[in-house]
Amino acid sequence: MIERPLRELWESLLGKAPHFPQFLRRLRLQGIRGIDDLTVDFTYPVTVIAGENASGKSTLLFAAACAYRVPGAGPRDFVPSSLFPAYRPKTGRRGDERKEIVLDYDYSTPEDYRSMRWRYSSGWNRSFFRRPRATQPTRAVYLSTLANLTHPSEVRSILSRSRPGIEPAETPLTASQIEFAQELLPFRYGEVVDLSLGNRRLLYAVQEGGPQYSELQMAAGERAILRLSQALAQLDDALVLIDEVEVGLHPWIQQLLMLQLQRLALRRGLQILVTTHSPVVLDSVPSYGRVFLERRRDGRVRVAPPYRDMVQNALYGRSVDALNFLCEDEVAEALLDGIFDNLLLRQDIRRESVRVGRDTGAAEFPTHAAAFRKFGRIRDFVFILDGDQRGGAVEEKIRAASGDRAVVLYLPGGVPEVWVWKSISRHCGEIAAELNVTVDEFRGTMDRADSIYAQASDGPGEIAKSKLRQLAGSVRRRVPEICRLVSRIESARRESDMQPLAERLGEALERWRAQRDEWR
Repeated sequence: MIERPLRELWESLLGKAPHFPQFLRRLRLQGIRGIDDLTVDFTYPVTVIAGENASGKSTLLFAAACAYRVPGAGPRDFVPSSLFPAYRPKTGRRGDERKEIVLDYDYSTPEDYRSMRWRYSSGWNRSFFRRPRATQPTRAVYLSTLANLTHPSEVRSILSRSRPGIEPAETPLTASQIEFAQELLPFRYGEVVDLSLGNRRLLYAVQEGGPQYSELQMAAGERAILRLSQALAQLDDALVLIDEVEVGLHPWIQQLLMLQLQRLALRRGLQILVTTHSPVVLDSVPSYGRVFLERRRDGRVRVAPPYRDMVQNALYGRSVDALNFLCEDEVAEALLDGIFDNLLLRQDIRRESVRVGRDTGAAEFPTHAAAFRKFGRIRDFVFILDGDQRGGAVEEKIRAASGDRAVVLYLPGGVPEVWVWKSISRHCGEIAAELNVTVDEFRGTMDRADSIYAQASDGPGEIAKSKLRQLAGSVRRRVPEICRLVSRIESARRESDMQPLAERLGEALERWRAQRDEWR
């Protein structure tokens, strides 16, 4: 019911994004809250920011809140000095250490593209990269945390301040504000009123044919949705920032909320950034609308590559009932896929029970092993290293980080591309037939590549990569497709040096399947 309208929205929003009159396109943070240097690009109007605790999600959100001059805001609203306060007492030894901080912004505005910098040295100041007439763009900004939206302990003060004969002012919510809430909640409201006394406010709801009650009697989710509805339903061309958007909400309501937020973004030109720990919220936006922050072992925060879905899924609880194989790059991924093309059929295992993912290199595997162990997911992972890592320190580090519980296997040969090229030479006829080209044509392309790169000064791995790209281009295929085909052919041959890996993968699958049956 929801997936189809979500996907239709994704296409519409992505197409409309370049035409938004205002758009925060890039944000760079340096020297703030343990973030050394972090750059985040925004391309989709609704961005979900995820990551472990203390990975910088809220810091990124609050930095975005300082991007614009907000009409009607006070001089201390939406500025770094208020959103990033420091404890610096006049006396005493203890205080927050603060070094130089830089917040850089790149925008689209109705006039032009613009850049701005907030910088802290001895105090906060703005600059516009030597553009003397430049000014901070003006835009409405909404910043809130659903967890802290008018907590009952705060709104009780409206009762204590009331005096006999003084009634709170009443402001009914508009139809569009109530409509937003009713799309998410199982109630039909006859009326919702905002009661205010001074700067204190209290919502009062009247259900159609039902009870009447203040927000002191509301569940946390109802109160949060009504407050959010009141704030967002009439915003236009605004930047909306919501921290911990899922707090207090059922997963079904989380999904409905993300659907409604994207509809509002499309109708009213809103750019929306939310932080979350919820896989439901993550799945409610396309991959290009997700920003995963990770804090590495050295303490630095970075944006995780978008193709690292398997690692992200594991840390967000979405790897249940699947064994994950983490390898170094797309060639290694293709080689594993080729093995599983044969292995899963032989062992009668469903393809969805196996997930193959890749990372940026073996050096980061120990960090992932530590995270999987911390979150109790290490038993669901097998680490696959390139053959040239045998005898190195990476396996030892993975085992240490995992408490010696990780399974570590190796691809055959040394550099995978070198092994693939040699295998293609051995099985040239069979591979040519699979690719629907003549053997002579295929062999001729390989001979020309060997001749061209015979005198190249690059290492064997780089030369093999170049040869594979040339060969793939000649048959109008991608390199991973050819690598997968080679692996499928090799893993079907008993005499192949691919067999030891295929056997170990089969053993890992059988062991995992037996353990899974025990857990059930």
